[in-house]
Amino acid sequence: MTAPVKSSPLALTVLALLHYKPLHPYGIQQLIKQWGKEQVVNVGQRAGLYRTIERLHAGGLIAVRQTERDQQYPERTVYEVTDEGRAVAREWLDQMLAVPKGEFPVFPAALSNVPMLTPAEALDVLERRAERLAARRADLASQLAVHTEEGVPRVTLIEHEYLLAMVDAEERWVRAVTADLHDGRLAWSPEMLAAFDEQHNSGAPSGG
Repeated sequence: MTAPVKSSPLALTVLALLHYKPLHPYGIQQLIKQWGKEQVVNVGQRAGLYRTIERLHAGGLIAVRQTERDQQYPERTVYEVTDEGRAVAREWLDQMLAVPKGEFPVFPAALSNVPMLTPAEALDVLERRAERLAARRADLASQLAVHTEEGVPRVTLIEHEYLLAMVDAEERWVRAVTADLHDGRLAWSPEMLAAFDEQHNSGAPSGG
């Protein structure tokens, strides 16, 4: 019995694209970029896409439709989604949309260790982040405006709306924190942290 294929954003995207028409891997990669899906799935490394396709094929979620031969291009295998693949894609989509997943992104992990820096150092790096977020927000807004003017259906841009909202919210939060750092409302020192640690652990029972 074939082991179930583990869901992933890229695997779901491949199945979703094959819902529309059979494609070869290069065509899948190009369509992901053409539709702007590289904003939410990682196709920077073609090897990752090929590994995902191999997993889907081995799991019976996609099948070989045909092999294309052309003098101008290498031999290309065209894949199509199977009935099982359609059913699994719907299950994955339902799960990913309905159930918030506990994830461990880099930024919150870095924030949890910000006491390693001085307030001045933290202000510097967070101001730099805010500027990058502002540029990212402007880029996303520009892309969304262009696609909207072109008459692209809103439902195909819904992930762009989400990304723009998330970047905007993060930028506003980071700028609020940098304002508190600048004005001294958020401050710390090794002595303050050491005093807190001593006070926090003073009532802890000693190990036996």
